[in-house]
Amino acid sequence: MPYVDIPSRGDYVSLWYRTNSVYGNVGSFDPSKPTIIMLHPLFLDSTWLQRHFDDPRLGLQCNIIAFDQRTMGRSRCRPSELHDCYVDAADLALAMQALFLPACHFLAFECIAVNAVLRLTALWPELVLSLTLCNVPPPTELKWVFNAYDELLQLWCYAADLDAFEHAASEVVTFMTGETSNTDLQDALIAYWEAWTPPTKRLRIVELVNIMMNRTPLTQKELACIRCPVLIIQNEQSDVAPLTHAYSLQKQLTNAKGEVRVFPIRGAKACMSIMPGSASIVNQTFSKFLATLPKARSDLVPPKVPVLERTKMALRTLSDLVGEPSYAQRDPRSILSFSCVAPEVARSQLENLRFYARDIENAYCPLGRDGRPMRKYSERQQSHWFHGDHRGMSHIDTASLSMAQKNYKSQSPERPLAGQLTANGNDLVTEDIAQDGRMRRTTFNTSAAEKQVVKGSMTKVVTQSAGVKTNSQGNSLPKVGGFT
Repeated sequence: MPYVDIPSRGDYVSLWYRTNSVYGNVGSFDPSKPTIIMLHPLFLDSTWLQRHFDDPRLGLQCNIIAFDQRTMGRSRCRPSELHDCYVDAADLALAMQALFLPACHFLAFECIAVNAVLRLTALWPELVLSLTLCNVPPPTELKWVFNAYDELLQLWCYAADLDAFEHAASEVVTFMTGETSNTDLQDALIAYWEAWTPPTKRLRIVELVNIMMNRTPLTQKELACIRCPVLIIQNEQSDVAPLTHAYSLQKQLTNAKGEVRVFPIRGAKACMSIMPGSASIVNQTFSKFLATLPKARSDLVPPKVPVLERTKMALRTLSDLVGEPSYAQRDPRSILSFSCVAPEVARSQLENLRFYARDIENAYCPLGRDGRPMRKYSERQQSHWFHGDHRGMSHIDTASLSMAQKNYKSQSPERPLAGQLTANGNDLVTEDIAQDGRMRRTTFNTSAAEKQVVKGSMTKVVTQSAGVKTNSQGNSLPKVGGFT
């Protein structure tokens, strides 16, 4: 499980990868088997793909490799305001060429992975044998999801103590999985985030959220470049990635080889790669899909076209797709040359990174002296009555509560339920809303706190708090008879 360093002028990136081979590297791949590249879900890394690595339906039939995205897991990079999904696609292409990997089958999970692999296929089609897209996201974020991530980003990055960080992380767990009763999964996810993305490493999370919240939809011209077989696996009841967007993408992939099939997982909500039942269904569906495709080999040979020349060709293709002739003249030795971030968005993202970098050396670290989490989330002290038991239930005196509800008369209109704050729960974020969010995040006051307002004479306040008797002018009264 080594690193692959990608030379890049003006940038730095080192991608960690893991394989299912005997020695943990691509040199021990079986050349008679095809190769699968797995791309991990949002906020996680390749270690959370273990349910797919260990499944014999995939592991015995194929070589498997998974890369950590540059801002997650063990991968390392220099923070950049130009980072977008095209940059992630270039990371994958150059890593594959550096490792002499052949054309591969891709299994991509959720928002950033799906967007990156679609762009990879448009620019480097010879590297892709097939695409399996799990939980296809909307073209841009839904409004309520955008607002939720905006709030969670502040809670996560500026947690002042362990309770505050665990609260933020538990909200993300609920948001990702739709579950609150799976304590083992909560403990595992929160322990992972405490170790790999604490407030001391908040720039990684800020950069990741920038990619997700400021992404732009793929055009029909870009989607027309995808000519390989495509399978879409979608959770039926996902609020973050509604099923309708999977069918929408199916209709847009007009040039894909064969029929683009959509397989909904009945009753599933989110994060299919870490839920045992959903992960098994994904493995079964994916293995059957691969069985319908021609058999491929995994001979490790150098690319036929030199990497530098192939990168120039990819930049020319990108220039044609986005309609910007200047892109073809960019430096092919820099991965950031593939960035399609607009100048005003880049400036805003740079301000974001600078803002969150302030005082980062004094940020809270939730790990103990041994570098491990100090406790499990399920072992936290719950001293307030509204904290539930292991079933999520709390207990109070129902008689007094019923009496209070009976006598209460509301003087204000009923508060809207979650999801009703926007006109439509499926409304997408517009560029104006995204720009407003970027500006708001850079004006967040991290030192804001409630302060008690002191009125009147300070002398009077101090002496009264000390128990000293004063007259109406605030002067101390004299002692009488030796007694105060």
